Amino acid sequence: MSGNVFTCGDRKPIPVKARGKHLVVDIHCHLGIPAADAIVQAKYPGPPPGINDFTSAKTSEVNRAQFAQMGRTLNTLDTRVADMDRLGIDVQAISPSPGQYFYFTDPETGRDAARVVNDGMAAAVAQHPDRLIGMGSVPLQNAEMAVAEMRRCVKDLDLRGIEISSNVNGKDFHAEDLRPFWAAAEELGVLIFIHPLGFTHAARMSEYYFNNLIGNPLESTLAIGHLIFGGVLDAYPGLKICVAHGGGYMPGYWGRMDHGWRARADCSEHCRHEPSSYLRKLWLDTLVFDKDQLDSLVRTHGADKLCLGTDYPFDMSEPDPVGFHDRLSEEDKAGILGLNAAGLLGLERVD
Repeated sequence: MSGNVFTCGDRKPIPVKARGKHLVVDIHCHLGIPAADAIVQAKYPGPPPGINDFTSAKTSEVNRAQFAQMGRTLNTLDTRVADMDRLGIDVQAISPSPGQYFYFTDPETGRDAARVVNDGMAAAVAQHPDRLIGMGSVPLQNAEMAVAEMRRCVKDLDLRGIEISSNVNGKDFHAEDLRPFWAAAEELGVLIFIHPLGFTHAARMSEYYFNNLIGNPLESTLAIGHLIFGGVLDAYPGLKICVAHGGGYMPGYWGRMDHGWRARADCSEHCRHEPSSYLRKLWLDTLVFDKDQLDSLVRTHGADKLCLGTDYPFDMSEPDPVGFHDRLSEEDKAGILGLNAAGLLGLERVD
């Protein structure tokens, strides 16, 4: 018996199997590629700029302990499939570790590091082609290089998504020089997965891990806002975009965006329709940690636009990803657990 057949651009669907009643696809999980870090460290030794500017001593201590404990899990496949089985995950759509965007480097170094990341993702998929689907990275500090590497990811490596941060060295997504990237992503039909890496102006967020707890969802909110209000989604309506962490705060407070659009000329200058109408064209992951909040997303955003995400293997991951969705109807559960992601990534369920 086979399920629905999905396509991803003009590429053949990838057959995948469900080990339980529903196909379960994790659209938000990470794999680190240490060889890419070595390329960047050779020219830019030390920690990357920015993120540590807003990290307290206590948070740095906890982070060091976390990475020491999970380094093997993040950077290898040694325990990954066993962990997937334990969590009830049939397929991981692996994306690069967010610390490997490398936008801060010169374009050539960023391009070389991104190529190593993407080759590493493709090699990982080749080891477990029935359990892993790959997403790549691109050097967004140079749109021309980013487009070229995205085409290589899609055409040569068969990666099914591109993970990007929520800004490019503080530049937001409506910037004119990023338009060729969005145009190419629309043309290729490739999924763009937006995953932030802390907030860029987090001077008041250094304590209590606020740069992640508050900053990451705030970055996702700003990224969505600039895509909508800056006219990117008007210009490229065929884009397939999934936003991490439930889309940040925008899905819970879109009424204020709509009111501003109706009331103020500076809010509607580049945006043709109410902001909430664009919001519902985006996919969101369900990494929100609270079942009432999940219910709200299903009610206001729609079950057909939500995908299970875990943030494996970080400490901010969902510990029971399948059980987290147990209050949903069987129809909604089937879509959110796996079929929606299958459509975005070009997977075919076969039993």
